[in-house]
Amino acid sequence: MSLSQQNAIEQNLQNVREKIAAAARLCGRSSEEVTLLAVSKTKPASAVEEAIAAGQFAFGENYVQEGVDKIAHFAGHQPALTWHFIGPLQSNKSRLVAENFDWCHTIDRLKIAQRLNEQRPADLAPLQVLIQVNISDEASKSGIALEDVAELAAQIMAMPNLNLRGLMAIPAAETDYARQLDVFSQMRDALKALQVICPQADTLSMGMTDDMPAAIAAGSTMVRIGTAIFGARDYSAKQ
Repeated sequence: MSLSQQNAIEQNLQNVREKIAAAARLCGRSSEEVTLLAVSKTKPASAVEEAIAAGQFAFGENYVQEGVDKIAHFAGHQPALTWHFIGPLQSNKSRLVAENFDWCHTIDRLKIAQRLNEQRPADLAPLQVLIQVNISDEASKSGIALEDVAELAAQIMAMPNLNLRGLMAIPAAETDYARQLDVFSQMRDALKALQVICPQADTLSMGMTDDMPAAIAAGSTMVRIGTAIFGARDYSAKQ
């Protein structure tokens, strides 16, 4: 990676952090309440290294094998990195997620939760998990309906190797701030409802490069930012 690319990632991270802080101030929140998850999918380990050098330690991956390869590359790194699986999860890939990742954001059915619970190694801490909600009711998106969250949550809470931490959503693309805020506010209310039966649920994973301010205003605790940090992606090498 060239020096200019290195400087770009460092500068981009600084810019994103400043935007998080500004959005938090506008709604009376502390920027410390919002975790920045750097989405490193399709990016080489060298790009992740530059982000680490700039103080970023939490990374999101959408493709299982690519993520596992990066986790292995950085094994033993100090300070420790946190790896989040944020893509759709097929049953035949669940073991790799259970054995390698710290978080899984995309549980949307009981079968996946059961497999992750059964396949999580006994020597690892429970897998931190989120239920993915299809908040915009899009046929092309993964996730469950809001009215189904409580049932799936109760089932996950009975699994000893999973720790239910909250909810995740990828709303339909929307440029109007007010409409973004309305959708994200539904997620905030859903988390409050979940906390009645699951008090440890403290995480709302929502907000990306184009809708982060509205997500933070509605209560997001974790924003997933890729392009604004690493630049445009090349999907030709996708795994």
